[in-house]
Amino acid sequence: MFGHDMSWASFNVLEVMASPKYHQKRVGYLGAIQTFGPDTEVLMLATNLLKKDLTAASTTTIALPIVTLPHVITPSLALSVLPDILPRLTHTSPAIRKKTIVTLYRLALVYPETLRAAWPKIKERLMDRSEDASVTAAIVNVICELGWRRPHDFLALAPRLFELLVDSGNNWLAIKLIKLFATLTPLEPRLVRKLLPPLTEIIQTTPAMSLLYECINGIIQGGILGSGDDTTGKEEIASLCVNKLRSMIMVDGDPNLKYVALLAFNKIVDTHPWLVAQQEDVILECIDSADISIRIKALDLVQGMVSNDNLVSIVSRLMKQLKLSSTIDRKRGFNTTGSSPGDSSDDDLDGTTNLPQKATDQMPPLPDDYRVDVINRILNMCSQNNYTHLNDFEWYIDILTQLVRIAPTSKNANDTGNSPPAGRTDSGDISEKIGNELRNVAVKVQAVRGNCLQAAEIILTQLKNDMPPGHSLISGVLGPVTWVVGEYAAELEAPEDTLGLLLQLVPRVSAPEPLAAGLQATMKVFSRSAGDQLTRWSAEHKSKILLLMARIVHTFEAFTLHPSLEVQERAVEFTELLKLTVEAASAQETSTELVHQDNPLLLTQAIPSLFVGWELKSVATGAQKNVPLPAGLDLNEAINLNLNFLLASAEYMVIPGDEDDEFDTYYYQRPPATSIASEPAIARLADERQTSSGSYQQPTEESYLDADIVARRKLERLEKNRDDPFYIREPGSIRSSSTPIHNILQNSNGPDLDVDSIPIMELDLDKLSVGVSHAPTKLSKASRTKPRQRIVIAADENLASSGQSTPKNDSENDSGSLASKSTRTRRLKQSVLGVDSTNIGTLALEGGADNGTYDHEAQQREEAEMARAMKEVERLRLEMQRANERVQVAHGVDAAGTIVTKKKKTAGKTKKKEATTTSQGAVAEGTTEGAKVSKGKKKTAKTTTIDEGMVGVQAEAQPSVVKRKKKARPPVQIE
Repeated sequence: MFGHDMSWASFNVLEVMASPKYHQKRVGYLGAIQTFGPDTEVLMLATNLLKKDLTAASTTTIALPIVTLPHVITPSLALSVLPDILPRLTHTSPAIRKKTIVTLYRLALVYPETLRAAWPKIKERLMDRSEDASVTAAIVNVICELGWRRPHDFLALAPRLFELLVDSGNNWLAIKLIKLFATLTPLEPRLVRKLLPPLTEIIQTTPAMSLLYECINGIIQGGILGSGDDTTGKEEIASLCVNKLRSMIMVDGDPNLKYVALLAFNKIVDTHPWLVAQQEDVILECIDSADISIRIKALDLVQGMVSNDNLVSIVSRLMKQLKLSSTIDRKRGFNTTGSSPGDSSDDDLDGTTNLPQKATDQMPPLPDDYRVDVINRILNMCSQNNYTHLNDFEWYIDILTQLVRIAPTSKNANDTGNSPPAGRTDSGDISEKIGNELRNVAVKVQAVRGNCLQAAEIILTQLKNDMPPGHSLISGVLGPVTWVVGEYAAELEAPEDTLGLLLQLVPRVSAPEPLAAGLQATMKVFSRSAGDQLTRWSAEHKSKILLLMARIVHTFEAFTLHPSLEVQERAVEFTELLKLTVEAASAQETSTELVHQDNPLLLTQAIPSLFVGWELKSVATGAQKNVPLPAGLDLNEAINLNLNFLLASAEYMVIPGDEDDEFDTYYYQRPPATSIASEPAIARLADERQTSSGSYQQPTEESYLDADIVARRKLERLEKNRDDPFYIREPGSIRSSSTPIHNILQNSNGPDLDVDSIPIMELDLDKLSVGVSHAPTKLSKASRTKPRQRIVIAADENLASSGQSTPKNDSENDSGSLASKSTRTRRLKQSVLGVDSTNIGTLALEGGADNGTYDHEAQQREEAEMARAMKEVERLRLEMQRANERVQVAHGVDAAGTIVTKKKKTAGKTKKKEATTTSQGAVAEGTTEGAKVSKGKKKTAKTTTIDEGMVGVQAEAQPSVVKRKKKARPPVQIE
């Protein structure tokens, strides 16, 4: 009972079980229940004891082995005790009958033939209306457990089960019956119309929440809501179920009801999404529940009911939850984003929430796994179906910026200076997914590409400020963000500032993939900054370019020996290219007022040409699978057959040390320290831009966005609506705003505007209205409303032959469906008691033993009988073939099918007749159906027909032999 091993006392337990005293026998059986198992060695010694106690006269004694058998049953033991336990189904005590029925089900799990022998008596007990309620409930329980395996075997019991559902007042029995009918309705659709009235009545009248939920769940699982017949009735029952589920969620203090109600909502949303969408307020309240399981189920439901109308409200609610949890962690001392406690962003965040200290202390912190799940769902909801539900991309970019700030760091990032294994960014870092989403928006939506660049610069600045000096940057967002900055460097407003920011971040990056992207982005931004041909090559511009190149070379030289080959290759290539450019720029004379000098071609043409080409677009996931392989491509063939020889000879190659030339001096000797790279360039960096276009004003932006983002969006709205007379501005911003009309009046009248000095003109409406067309007025009104910017979302590129779905996606879907089917099959086969019940699913409850598939001896007998039958058929076939050959030879046809014709004589007619009679008899013996002889009236003619079903007779061996002679009897024709 306490888990200690008692195998050493098994024989002693068996002795106590055999005691004639009931109180000792009961203790022994209890010990057997606790310690015995199917692999107990002394269990075979207890078989006779169990059979003896099953036939005892005392009811209490009979109950002991019946209760013990489910815990120690084995196939051999079940076969032994089955004849003794079946008579207990007709025992006078209802308790014995009830326990016997439940024990028989346990026996059937290990020995399926039990059901075939016991089912007639169990069915008789069910049909008996005078049977005890407990026995009936036990039978219904067993049928419910067997119903999901073979539901068609219990369709004949539907009238009796429906009667029990209507007349029985037992809630537990009603729950079992509803579960059973949920498996029967797909097989018999007519049950739906019969079940709707009683189920509706139970839903409307029952006070038991368990029965109410099971009714709703049975309606959903039975397919009643999804069937096509009686649409009006289905809508009424669906609305009733949704209203009852809403009331279950609103019951305070019972999280179990909320959980099961959300489970039912997740099933109803597939057939009636509009009804579930009406309960949005109640479902969103569950997102803030203290129970994490309820939050997750609410997130599943919210993700399925998202649309264009409720996307902003749902995401705002989730963002508020994430920001609130991040604020609580910072106040309690948890630093989830790697930022220092004294950052300005944290102070702004704390100032915007203004939470009570008591409420903050009572709220439990959210685990990082839940935060990552919420962020993933936000990204999935916004990017669903190629951003179908997203209307404001500027708002979405601000959401991504805020998510980077509040996203939890990965486990590897929390280690002290340790980079992820294998030198890569952590695959589980959620910030990398956020950066990828920002990159997708920049690639697909060209209209908001400038906003993406501004967001990328803000993120880079935030990462630089949050991480203390001397620490490595291992955030997953670095790679995608630097890629965006480098790929669309032509749209940067201040490329020099961005270049300085990159040069500060690149030395602190540890992972190779973001580092390689940072090196590439740095060169692209430098190409954009220094490759302008229209810029005058002045002394100041020359000094600035040389300073930038010296600083880049100084930064890249540290990565020329990096362990990653990708980083090393890019660093070496760019370093050598910049060294050549430095020489060309130093030798180029500057422009003066009299002499014009062009910019170096390496700056204006060579370096920019490296990054100019086709615009990169989004590619479908499985498009690569559709690319056909070239005909002559052999991946197993060696590129160079002498590769091993070349590598071996390279080890012994000796270069004389006295043959130094300019190449060795240039590449292997450090130049003298005469460059201006030591001069600090940080002083030339301007302040980061904080302007970003925002979306229309949301009432809850302050609750889930940081103060700097909210202020930036507010300033952008004021700037956009400055000249709009219908936009109501704040009182403090009226004087500070300046419109073009205000500037004209200010310049003409001075700072102090005298209203009385304005001249008054006489207005004659009659003269003005003459000859004036109203078309300009309409045009002016139309010109007031600015056309909304058209957002075009680029689709994923794919091959023409692949269509919308690619083989990779199809294979993934197929594998997922197969995996789900196999998982579902394993779930069906799995029993609560941990016993393999696979054989029950193919067992027929009614019929003889020949219907089963588990009698191995019977199967062997059938195979032997089939073999004997095949031998007999072969023997008969050979006999019929030989008889047919004898008939053909007798009538002039040899075994090869050649017809032999002989002259007929009058004296030979008698022999001919005898031969014909003999052949007819032989054919009659060799055929299975006999022969048929027809005679004419005037001319006697005999026709012998052999059955076409005879095996082994070939078509060539059946010719028609016809002998024509005057007044002669026609010969026998064999068909």
